[in-house]
Amino acid sequence: MIPELIGPERAAELARSGAVLVDIRGADEYAREHISDSRLHPLAGIAPGSLAGTAPAPLIFFCRSGMRTQANAERLAQATTAKAYLLAGGIDAWKQAGLPVTADPRQPIEVMRQVQIVAGSLVLLGVALGATASPAFYALSGLVGAGLVFAGITGVCGMARLLAKMPWNRRAQAA
Repeated sequence: MIPELIGPERAAELARSGAVLVDIRGADEYAREHISDSRLHPLAGIAPGSLAGTAPAPLIFFCRSGMRTQANAERLAQATTAKAYLLAGGIDAWKQAGLPVTADPRQPIEVMRQVQIVAGSLVLLGVALGATASPAFYALSGLVGAGLVFAGITGVCGMARLLAKMPWNRRAQAA
């Protein structure tokens, strides 16, 4: 059965009554900001029955915007025997409702956002240099595009793996 979609106020009410808030984002996202008293269970580790013993209380799944939870609603419902809900709008809606979050701005931004920044910058650099210095620089944009296509098809992003090893991201891994 597909979990019911609920708003932040209802989720907060259920949490006060014992429901468990389950953050399905990655550890790097959680380290930077999360709903207070939520539990981290990254989506990659959630399988049928994997949360069956987590709590007899209802589970409220959430991500940043609600897109990941809605796209994986059936999978999340199969992970538990408890009543399951999805937080509409995710942590973004939670914050817009004025509900508390724990934030650590010293933590690096999420690795996938870093990938977007680096990939976009390299594409722009390749186009700018291709137009002004040498058309050979257009190959840089082509290589980045090919890497993004490969990552989308295989689920393996070399740039994300490289960025995750950078010194500024080590704090999030240790948290």
